[in-house]
Amino acid sequence: MTSQAEISRLVDHLFRHEAGKLVAVLTRIFGVENLNLAEDVVQDSLIEAIKNWQYKGVPDNPSAWLFRVAKNKALNHINREKNKQHHSSDVAHYLQSKWTAEPALEHFFSESEIQDDQLRMIFTCCHPSVSKDSQIALALKTLCAFSIAEIAKAFLTTEENINKRLVRARKNIRDDKIGFEIPKGAELERRLNTVLETIYLLFNEGYSASKGDDIIRYELCEEAIRLAKMIADNKIIQQKENVLALLALMYLNVSRFNARQDGEGNILTMAEQDRSLWDTNFKETGLAYLNEAAKNNNIGFYHILAAISAHHCIAADFDSTNWQAILSLYDLLVEIDKSPLVLLNRAIAVFKVSGAEKAIIDLERIEDMPLLKTYHLLYSTKAEFYIQLKQYSKGADYLKKAIEHSSLQSEKSLLKKKLELCNKKII
Repeated sequence: MTSQAEISRLVDHLFRHEAGKLVAVLTRIFGVENLNLAEDVVQDSLIEAIKNWQYKGVPDNPSAWLFRVAKNKALNHINREKNKQHHSSDVAHYLQSKWTAEPALEHFFSESEIQDDQLRMIFTCCHPSVSKDSQIALALKTLCAFSIAEIAKAFLTTEENINKRLVRARKNIRDDKIGFEIPKGAELERRLNTVLETIYLLFNEGYSASKGDDIIRYELCEEAIRLAKMIADNKIIQQKENVLALLALMYLNVSRFNARQDGEGNILTMAEQDRSLWDTNFKETGLAYLNEAAKNNNIGFYHILAAISAHHCIAADFDSTNWQAILSLYDLLVEIDKSPLVLLNRAIAVFKVSGAEKAIIDLERIEDMPLLKTYHLLYSTKAEFYIQLKQYSKGADYLKKAIEHSSLQSEKSLLKKKLELCNKKII
């Protein structure tokens, strides 16, 4: 019999991979104003999976089982509510008759329809009547199955703020009667930028997890790539340079995943990684996407980040990394985005080109930014700069702050080892 722990892990995996699909198709069925109902049905289906599989065993196809249960729950709800005209979606009329409801649900739960519904869902979340931060938070919650804590970490804010954004976003959708559809023309292009930002945040959470025992959460990165490819393959979307650039960035970063951790699961810096473990196929795919994205010379945020990643990927070893070119790219990026994280990463490039003293000055200009005050990488980066200057006492102080603000045990362990080494150097 499958253990409770194994079942919980499987359900968590299904939640990550399938919940967004189910919420999307159920939102089409119930109407976008009933988004909470769609989420509740998915949650009930997952709870039923835990209870059922514990006693009857895990089915051969868990995903199909979950979809079947969700479809049955949707049908039951429709039968209970059919006389109340509770649903105002464009497919509601198919669901009012016992002769059409079941075949209609079979159609709506088909793979092609689910994929289209996911696009409808993400563009609905990114409607201009919803504030930008709330758009991304809602998309991460409904389509990507992010927890409130994970969204808060992605935005470097509090869980309370994220909850407020989600409440406002759902209210806007209800009050403005936002359609569950893929926009057209100029409106599609306007909303696409927010959609891509959502996918980028999803990938970043996988690349550097905010909770759990794993530093890298591969399934989130896979989901981000899947969503981006779904957009790139859609014939409705004409301007695809930014989508292709984002795909380039993600593939180039994924190509290094096999070398990012040691045998004990500790994160390895670029200098410590065994480059023979880098995935050549992923690297070549990323470079191909980057080349395709740059054909029209419309260079944007993801193009620059992908180019930076490409410089890391094509360097034969760490010492031959072209840091001057990377710094120039960060200078270009700052003209587009002066966010705290961009400025923090630029300071690392400054360190490589101009030394620790100049980099520390740059960090001091940004360390009082509210978004960075509880960000552990700010403190660990500054600690590294002071250690390079042999100012071990200051380095130790910043390592302590980094440990205080780090949420992953594996990161804390690595930082504590560095602190021990630093303390040994203090006279």
